[in-house]
Amino acid sequence: MFRTLVSRLAVALVAVVSVASFSACADANENKLPQGAEPHKLDPADFSSDITNPYFPLKPGTRWSFEEVDPDGTVQEVVLVATSATRKIANGVVARVVRDTVTLDGEIIEDTFDWYAQDDNGNVWYLGEDTAEFENGKVVTKEGSWEAGVDGAIPGIIMPAKPAAGMAYRQEYYKGHAEDRAEVLSTTEMVESAYGKFDNAVLTKDLVPIEPDVQEYKLYARGVGLVLAIKVSGGSGVEELISVDTVPRGTGLGPLGSPNE
Repeated sequence: MFRTLVSRLAVALVAVVSVASFSACADANENKLPQGAEPHKLDPADFSSDITNPYFPLKPGTRWSFEEVDPDGTVQEVVLVATSATRKIANGVVARVVRDTVTLDGEIIEDTFDWYAQDDNGNVWYLGEDTAEFENGKVVTKEGSWEAGVDGAIPGIIMPAKPAAGMAYRQEYYKGHAEDRAEVLSTTEMVESAYGKFDNAVLTKDLVPIEPDVQEYKLYARGVGLVLAIKVSGGSGVEELISVDTVPRGTGLGPLGSPNE
């Protein structure tokens, strides 16, 4: 049943990708973002930790709860919390701290603090992460951690201010460790999860150049953020938004440290 669901989703997405690819060719010159393969110097004065992009809103105290189902039926709980904490990144930009935890059978197996900031145009930038994977309650690796401005790491855009089909952009860049990229395929999709049904969702294709077999599609709803993520290569699985609620001030800080409030 699970593989059938993923296969049907993949087939449906192929049609969207084909149309989007055509649009990308037509609109490539109109959809350039202020970053690409080369480093882009950021002026901290142009950024805010208050993130209001409608497709990636990060109001402090908001919690997004997801279920991630693997082909073997394993269910992981993924929880994102936009904390009230901020962090000054090495490149001088002050970012919002978002905690991302993955839990299996009640035990945290991944624990990450992500750092985001929004520029004056409304683009949301990804400025790094402090991440750890756990086994039996102990950290086994922090591979994938990076910070913009440290050891050659470069920030990227996680969500454009005005997403349009054909936009291709780097989400992060730390050579050999974090090199995710994305492309907007459509902005007129329908998406439904346990949380609700939405029109005019943004569909992206996410790629990882250092893991060329990995490909994932994500759907973002206006005023909500990520609703559904579908891995179609390099594994298969579906991550579905279950609920959005609020948590008390300060919630979300944990074993990786306590960012300044």
